[in-house]
Amino acid sequence: MKAHLTRRYWFVASHRLHTPRLSEAENREVYGKCNNPFGHGHNYALEVTVGGQVAPDTGMVYNLADVDRVVRKHILERYDHQNLNCLKEFQELVPTTENLCLAIFEILKRNLAEIHLDKVRLEETSQNSFEVVNE
Repeated sequence: MKAHLTRRYWFVASHRLHTPRLSEAENREVYGKCNNPFGHGHNYALEVTVGGQVAPDTGMVYNLADVDRVVRKHILERYDHQNLNCLKEFQELVPTTENLCLAIFEILKRNLAEIHLDKVRLEETSQNSFEVVNE
């Protein structure tokens, strides 16, 4: 039987939704107020779900300290209090929360090598959240 562990983290970041592939008018139409030239910020809530067998010796799916260390080092230190538009991964991609969620998933998948990453969920606002599920 597989068990799942979900851990929640928070970080703050800003972005401007804009792409050079569209005209200024099209960017305003597609992204609305999120196309503000000065950008805007969010208090993101990140949920990381890992899964596996409960270890008989520890009674845990995975050690939370190991998950926390990887998330802190590779996600929180990278994105907290940053303008996403200025980061390497968003030089070609629009820093939508969908793209940010995908980027976080790929980073965690590489760095949680010994842990089965099931899902990354990123909440942008109380009304918007995005998920990437490992299938």
